[in-house]
Amino acid sequence: MTIEEFEEFYAQAAGRLTGQLYVMLGDHHEAQDVVQEAFVRGWGRRRQLDRDGRPEAWIRTVAWRLAVSRWRGRRRTADAWQRTAPAGHVEGPGPEAVALVEALRQLPLKQRRTMALHYVCDLTVEQIAAETSLSTSTVKTHLSRGRVTLSRHLQDPRIEEAPDA
Repeated sequence: MTIEEFEEFYAQAAGRLTGQLYVMLGDHHEAQDVVQEAFVRGWGRRRQLDRDGRPEAWIRTVAWRLAVSRWRGRRRTADAWQRTAPAGHVEGPGPEAVALVEALRQLPLKQRRTMALHYVCDLTVEQIAAETSLSTSTVKTHLSRGRVTLSRHLQDPRIEEAPDA
């Protein structure tokens, strides 16, 4: 991959990858940091990225691993979830986005990552299995259980269920 090709790849993928990692991590600053660091590491491997044919998956995986390494270095993982929003005036997320992120935080880490890879990154079960080193049946289980948990957390309490007729 030439310098120009890498710059074009960065311009096209950085925002998308940051959004994907934000959904996986629940922290926008952390997502920006790990994606940026992954691109820095990818810069030195430009030729290999080109040969692999999946540079975006490589960057996403490196960013994910960087985030996990950071968590392990902290005394408590709760600190990662209690960071402040980006500085400056930024339009806040709508109530639906807040509810979704909060519901995603209720999922176990592997389920959350699997759900994000499938629904945000549009990866197939097989692609997720290859990227996460999980079996396809485990990926399907994470997706199924994640959907059930999310449906419970995302139910609108204002809507009463109709009694059985």
